[in-house]
Amino acid sequence: MNTTPHTPYAGKKAVITGGTLGMGLATAQALLDGGADVLVTGRNPQNLEAARRVLGPRAHVLASDTASLPDIDALAATVRERFGRIDLLHINAGISSLEPFEQVTEAGYDRAFAVNTKGPFFTVQRLAPLMPAGSAIVFTSSIADEGGMHGMSVYSATKAALRSMASGFAAELVTRGIRVNVVSPGFIDTPTLGVTDASAEERAEFMRLGDQITPMRRHGTSAEVARAVLFFAFEATFTTGARLTVDGGLGQGLTPAAA
Repeated sequence: MNTTPHTPYAGKKAVITGGTLGMGLATAQALLDGGADVLVTGRNPQNLEAARRVLGPRAHVLASDTASLPDIDALAATVRERFGRIDLLHINAGISSLEPFEQVTEAGYDRAFAVNTKGPFFTVQRLAPLMPAGSAIVFTSSIADEGGMHGMSVYSATKAALRSMASGFAAELVTRGIRVNVVSPGFIDTPTLGVTDASAEERAEFMRLGDQITPMRRHGTSAEVARAVLFFAFEATFTTGARLTVDGGLGQGLTPAAA
């Protein structure tokens, strides 16, 4: 019987923004299980404490607001001190709201773009100098980064901008040997279901809707998204500027028979 630990990521250094919950947390756990050193960030104190318990003492859990330039600078300094380099930068932090465009406020609009686009841009700008040739950046976008959906005009616009930004980074960093790719999830079973401020009733309806319109007739799991992220990070070594949907066929225009 082979009792040797399976450590495909031994020696790898990974940073995950928004890594204390859902898809980011699942990716962090998979990396740690594979032997990597992992630093995750988040803002919510309860989520930070829960992540420390779940991930254990090997993980570095850092309070950091992805929309704050001083916090991003502090993150870069911490990573430089603790890791020295980054093999995977997973930009996963993001927020979303379901609201008709008539109800969107200036403050809400600005916050969405600050978290979903400004923060990722400057995080990559500050951390890319720590990334050697052969490293990877993976963005979490959404299938909402193309097309339109009622109540998600601002969110979709931020994710479309993020997807475009990733393409720009791919072009700018390719000569440095850094690959940049995008994972676009559909309906994923996370604690928030991807809707930050929804009520329990709204989340239940969101779950019902997702199961109904997704061709595979179910939500995806955080672990399934994590596997896509890790594929881009360590296996897709001749791929950059690409987008992979993890959506049960929802974004591919499939029309299966009625259940």
